[in-house]
Amino acid sequence: MTTLSSGFARARRWLREHPLAFDATLAFCTLVAMICSSFTDPGDGHGPPAFGARTPELFSVLLMTLTAAALVLRRRRPMQVLAVTAALAAVEYVLMDPPAPVVMTTVIALYTVASRTDRPTTWRVGLLTMGGLTAAAMVFGSTPWYSQENFGVFAWTGLASAAGDAVRSRRAFVDAIRERAERAERTREEEARRRVAEERLRIARDLHDVVAHHIALVNVQAGVAAHVMDKRPDQAKEALAHVRDASRSALNELRVTVGLLRQQGDPEAPTEPAPGLAVLGELVATFRNAGLPVEVACADRDRLPAAVDLAAYRVIQEALTNVRKHAGAGVKAEVSVVRVGATVEVTVLDNGRGSAGRRPGSAPGGGPGPADGPPGDGDGLDSGGHGLVGMRERVTALGGALTAGPRYGGGFRVHAILPVEARTGEPERPGTAGGTGLRR
Repeated sequence: MTTLSSGFARARRWLREHPLAFDATLAFCTLVAMICSSFTDPGDGHGPPAFGARTPELFSVLLMTLTAAALVLRRRRPMQVLAVTAALAAVEYVLMDPPAPVVMTTVIALYTVASRTDRPTTWRVGLLTMGGLTAAAMVFGSTPWYSQENFGVFAWTGLASAAGDAVRSRRAFVDAIRERAERAERTREEEARRRVAEERLRIARDLHDVVAHHIALVNVQAGVAAHVMDKRPDQAKEALAHVRDASRSALNELRVTVGLLRQQGDPEAPTEPAPGLAVLGELVATFRNAGLPVEVACADRDRLPAAVDLAAYRVIQEALTNVRKHAGAGVKAEVSVVRVGATVEVTVLDNGRGSAGRRPGSAPGGGPGPADGPPGDGDGLDSGGHGLVGMRERVTALGGALTAGPRYGGGFRVHAILPVEARTGEPERPGTAGGTGLRR
């Protein structure tokens, strides 16, 4: 049984791949069926049909052969094949009595047209074919107009139209489902690529924030140590200790960030939580140790969503790093985190003026620059314009807004508004966070 079913499956597959061969086989089977039927006399309807009770005329055999041959082209020329078979079937009804079943080819041709055209065309062509052939059978046949053979012509042609239309509708439905599935697959792949790109961008931001902050502090403390090494070795030793602590912190954060790139199930996957406002005091302490006085006002200690908490921490970290690098000597900074309704406002202010070229937006030659401090002061990591851009992208990715620019009377201000319910995954809206006097 398995061998027989597999043989049928192979035959069907071959015929489907060779439609012309399938149509030729169908035409031959139809011709055999018409010739066999032409030898059968249906009788008067009260007894079974008698085979061999009549013999078809040579002209009828010729018409059956021509219509069967026309079926070979039913896929390529469906309308022409229907016209030929319907015309020859009508000729058979007009000239032959009793007529041979030439109408069988018309039924197949009408089914083909209905399955390959739209519904209005099927209605028009089907009604014309049904009405014409039924009228020819009723008018020119020797049987009464109400005989079952005449109504059989109407029923078979109508059934062919309905079946062809149903097959066409089902084929269109299956094609639509297949197209929808392919579109969903493409959309899923695009979504996966978009998420990968967003994750890479997020990791790049974290790497930049970690490296920019800690390397700037290391640079500052190393400059202090070199500056006071000969005259105040104790202070130089303290600065080197801060260098060691900052470098250790940088390595730890880099290990955590890079660990996010590990595959699931790797043995050393990171388990440390991402930094947030809970460790804001430790962050501020590193700047104070580097010689930057920082005042903190955090009016709300409520737990924030992880993405918002991390974004607020990174904004403060990057803003204070900029202050330490570019604001000049004797600068002070203020940090405030305030909950306002459904948003959290993060503000970082400083009273420095910076130097031209290092702090865009300041007047040329205004205020002491990095050269006024110890050697190396202010020469920390210059991110080539990505620091403030990274802050803006991080904030707008959550549906917030960021502004940055000089303050009236001197200094610089960074202000970020973050929604408590972060809309992560939304596309960034260019221009949401405006800024003037960008530092990077």
